[in-house]
Amino acid sequence: MRPNAIATRFLLASLAVALVTAGVVTVGVLRVGGEAFASLMMAAGDSADHAREMFDASVATIAWVAALVGVVVAVALSAVLARRLARPIERMAQAADRVASGDLSARVAVEGPDELRSLAASYNAMAERLAEQEAVRREFVVNASHELRTPLTNLQGYLEALRDGILPPDPATFDSLREEVDRLTRLAASLDILAGEPGERPAPRAVDLAAVVRAAADLASPALARRSIALEVSIAESLTVTARHDDLAQVVSNLLQNAVRYTPAGGRVLVEAVRTEDGVTVRVSNTGPGIPAEDLPRVWERFYRVEKSRDRARGGAGVGLAIVRQLVEESGGRVGARSDAGWTTFWFSLPA
Repeated sequence: MRPNAIATRFLLASLAVALVTAGVVTVGVLRVGGEAFASLMMAAGDSADHAREMFDASVATIAWVAALVGVVVAVALSAVLARRLARPIERMAQAADRVASGDLSARVAVEGPDELRSLAASYNAMAERLAEQEAVRREFVVNASHELRTPLTNLQGYLEALRDGILPPDPATFDSLREEVDRLTRLAASLDILAGEPGERPAPRAVDLAAVVRAAADLASPALARRSIALEVSIAESLTVTARHDDLAQVVSNLLQNAVRYTPAGGRVLVEAVRTEDGVTVRVSNTGPGIPAEDLPRVWERFYRVEKSRDRARGGAGVGLAIVRQLVEESGGRVGARSDAGWTTFWFSLPA
């Protein structure tokens, strides 16, 4: 229903109420008041006909005029109120049409009665979320396109060089080709996980998280040692949680890979796994330049990177932390990050 139609119906309803009210009051005054007036005049010795003439000449005329004035005033007030109610609705309808046409910047003023103000605020919040989702979608498409284009371009270059005889078909060349294929495979597997379609997965079971964290730290230690990064491990014993073993291994591995990528040579990485009141918490901390406060809430988004470089050593694919969040939340846990005093810490907690 169009806002103008709402205003018209409200005005017609108010007019109907005003007419009925005026009619009831007028008929009551003319009938009941007329009889009462005649009785009083006759009691004072006047005739019935003269009393009726006096009533019609004075009270009845005033009653009809008052009824007419009341109807006019009621219609005028109803028109004002109808317009006041219809204007915010009309603006919301126009803004909704703009959003439907793709203009996600459309907002409405929060005005009018409390109910309309609440509706306008809810509409603006909805439009804001739609705009944020559209921005995330566009960024996702751009980044995914880039991540796919880079290895495909490399593969194309290698294959053309092989075809033209510029590169020899030796094991080193095929190793480079395989590296690019593996990169595409890893990216596809990561996107499958983020899309919630990782294939057949075992049911969650009791897992010793301490052993998982210790194994992941052992695997990461050679990469840290090559860059003279000190690794400190503090793991409590028997930290049992209910989850998928492979998921937890990937979560801890991703956090450690992130630490390896962003810790400067000669820095420190600290891995902790402790029992808390509501479960188990794992923290991976590293020294380095840190993360700006405005970037911290977005580090878990798909393809979002504080380091904008596309270099493999530091840029990565930008999906590691998004996978961490998804796998942890699927296991009923939470993730978080903080960066201060020269340390950056990523953590996750799981119920025990």
